[in-house]
Amino acid sequence: MINRVILVGRLTKDPELRYTPNGVAVATFTLAVNRTYTNQQGEREADFINCVVWRRQAENVANYLKKGSLAGVEGRLQTRSYENQEGRRVYVTEVVADSVQFLEPRSSGEQRGMASGSYYGEPFPFGSNQNPHHTNDPGFSRIDEDPFANDGQPIDISDDDLPF
Repeated sequence: MINRVILVGRLTKDPELRYTPNGVAVATFTLAVNRTYTNQQGEREADFINCVVWRRQAENVANYLKKGSLAGVEGRLQTRSYENQEGRRVYVTEVVADSVQFLEPRSSGEQRGMASGSYYGEPFPFGSNQNPHHTNDPGFSRIDEDPFANDGQPIDISDDDLPF
């Protein structure tokens, strides 16, 4: 059986962080995901998909994402039910996220103690030496440096070097 969901969209509101009685963090948020087609008026429509994330990733989501943030979610679709106060059975379908990727730099991140940007979806503490965008390690290049920039020198390449 396969149950995998991959979504990219924007949060419709700030995530809600709660803790279970055992102290396990759980965050819920809704992701607006654009449909690939337009309606009869030529407007794009969106689906609003409820997501749940647990433990450390839940705390990261609550601390570093906000309304309008672009995020990628990978997880599984889950349906659950409960009885509401009127005694009716309510069914809920949501994505239980295994991974949430932060897909754009956070413009207000430095005000809240974080460097703007992320690497593999994990935020870096302000002043951290682990941020690859600020390292002198020759294995990394700065994200704003174009490795294909023309420095004014002719490029020495023959037709034999081209793959086509």
